[in-house]
Amino acid sequence: MAHLRIGSRGSQLALWQANYIADRLHGHGHTVHIEVIKTTGDKIIDVALAKVGTKGMFTKEIEEAMLDSRIDLAVHSLKDLPTELTPEFVIAAVPEREDPRDAFLSNKYSRIEELPARARVGTSSLRRQAQLHAMRGDLEIIPLRGNVDTRLRKLQSGEFDGIILAAAGVSRLGLTDLVRMRLEPEQMCPAAGQGALAIEARSTDSATIAALKFLDHTVTRAAVECERAALNALGGGCQVPIGAYASHENGKLTLQAVVASPDGTEIIRAQRSGSEPQELGREVGEALLANGAMRILASVYGTAASVPQQP
Repeated sequence: MAHLRIGSRGSQLALWQANYIADRLHGHGHTVHIEVIKTTGDKIIDVALAKVGTKGMFTKEIEEAMLDSRIDLAVHSLKDLPTELTPEFVIAAVPEREDPRDAFLSNKYSRIEELPARARVGTSSLRRQAQLHAMRGDLEIIPLRGNVDTRLRKLQSGEFDGIILAAAGVSRLGLTDLVRMRLEPEQMCPAAGQGALAIEARSTDSATIAALKFLDHTVTRAAVECERAALNALGGGCQVPIGAYASHENGKLTLQAVVASPDGTEIIRAQRSGSEPQELGREVGEALLANGAMRILASVYGTAASVPQQP
């Protein structure tokens, strides 16, 4: 059995995730140490994520620690992991997924539909902002950064009438008291990989990869690979207004995806079914581009950014 060093961000949720994996590794006879690593995304807390524009902003420093052999593996929220890893790294395992949906939390209102005009809703995500605007163009969407506890404190202090968080994170921390509704993917398409964890390792570290194999959940991996392939076809990172959600139905994968303008005035959707995850993801991404998603993404990325060519 091995001694495994896990790299993790220092937030309460990140540490819950790292400890969850540590417990499962302990159950297989391994000894485990968790190393807390501060990332770029943790250091920049007063700017909306969409304006930072750094792919890998929650993973770069952790990967550097792996390359330096200070840690053996990293536990990430999969939606924070860039769609293309450098050759030095591999996703060694994707455990079974938690709830992939977004959740609406509020002290006063039981549904988004009940919010009054100009109600203040907090979210850190351009994807959520865009789809909220499409649902309710009369809401005031306010950038909300910080860990889950910080966001809940701001809600409870009256700064917001409601906030949107990933249902999985709220559930993992046992903080579901203020959850008023969970938004179905047809209402608010989740981020690619939302609710899933990714266990990253060095691609040359065959011993660690073998030790992690039991954590891999085949059904979840197929779904998130499909979602990430769509995101990759669109040239997207985790902070762009793209949603992608794959589900297993009748022995096949069904992928639905959206690209939305930040103000919610335009939403482009595509849905396909298939059996090969990456091929299906690319097909849906290309369908979105063919239907005009490039125009929206170009305005979000800026003229200096790289936007994929329309097929």
